[in-house]
Amino acid sequence: MAILETIVIAFWAMLPAYVPNNAAVLAGGGRPIDGGRMWGDTRMLGDGKTWRGTAAGITAGLALAGLLTLLAPGVSDATGIDVPEFAPLAALGLAAGAMLGDILASFLKRRTGRQRGAMFPGLDQLDFVVVSLPLTALLATDWFTDVFTWGVIAVVVILTPILHVTTNMIAYKLGLKNEPW
Repeated sequence: MAILETIVIAFWAMLPAYVPNNAAVLAGGGRPIDGGRMWGDTRMLGDGKTWRGTAAGITAGLALAGLLTLLAPGVSDATGIDVPEFAPLAALGLAAGAMLGDILASFLKRRTGRQRGAMFPGLDQLDFVVVSLPLTALLATDWFTDVFTWGVIAVVVILTPILHVTTNMIAYKLGLKNEPW
């Protein structure tokens, strides 16, 4: 597989995992998932992880996977790159895994004394990848092994931090985020 093809497939396949956290920020607010519960002296997750944001994020990822599945044949014909359609359980694994990864990262941040919005290099950029890929592999094994070759996984691990930093800087400059990471 040529490098351009690998990059396109990696980006396409990860879009349902890339979008949920952004949608959660836009739709967030409401009741915190942890309900205000403490773990020792700190909140379990904090006010930034809400049921509404989580539901909106998963819904956005699922909707995007559905749209990409509809567009895949035309995109494949137009580009000559065979982009994947999304099996329903693959879409669920990517979208829900992305949100779960972000929730787990928040839990780890609280346990290490970091406040909401504090930087945690590495974890901030790859939290959703580390959970969405294994969850997708578990839920849709055949689809996962067909799409996520070692080359595609390598591109995801390299591309994701670059995209994450870039989109966060844009959101910060637009006033959608309080910090640039």
